[in-house]
Amino acid sequence: MENLQVEDRLNLKAKKFLMWLFIIASFMMFAALTSGFIVYTEGNAERGIKVLLPKAFMYSSVIIILSSITAHMAYLAAKNLQLGKQKLYILLTILLGIAFFYSQFQAWQALYNSGAYFVNYNASQSFIYVFSGAHLIHVIVGLFFLIYALIGAIRNIPQVRNVFRMEVASIFWHFLDILWIYLYVFLLLNQ
Repeated sequence: MENLQVEDRLNLKAKKFLMWLFIIASFMMFAALTSGFIVYTEGNAERGIKVLLPKAFMYSSVIIILSSITAHMAYLAAKNLQLGKQKLYILLTILLGIAFFYSQFQAWQALYNSGAYFVNYNASQSFIYVFSGAHLIHVIVGLFFLIYALIGAIRNIPQVRNVFRMEVASIFWHFLDILWIYLYVFLLLNQ
């Protein structure tokens, strides 16, 4: 029995390492995208974004920060064997993630209505869609992590696995939070 527990913990460590590799690869991808933006604009105001960022981006920033707090609270609840609270906080995080998703679409609609289209002569405006769209793909992955953790909590899986699922989901969700804040500030500084 003890050999199975040791083997289980080693498998969990390997899975956690893979998640960190995914985070590092994602960070590198976004660093490359923002570098591409900087190279494209070359400090030339003519190639700048030339549009004010929609307020929906600010609202989505608040939403994702709140969701990061609820994800952390779900993790703490899992560690303290408070399954009811864990389920509640995971569910709140998922709902806030969906609200973030919706606010991003609202931002895209506002951009479109202001004349900033995805395909246009000014690629700087296209970068806004690329940054936020690539981030939304990562949000979908994060929502799957959260749903997987919620299913584990509902099924009352062993504590070690429950905490592991919650830890991985919350780490990835915090990464999404930090990544969005970075992208939002980057876009604000370049608008």
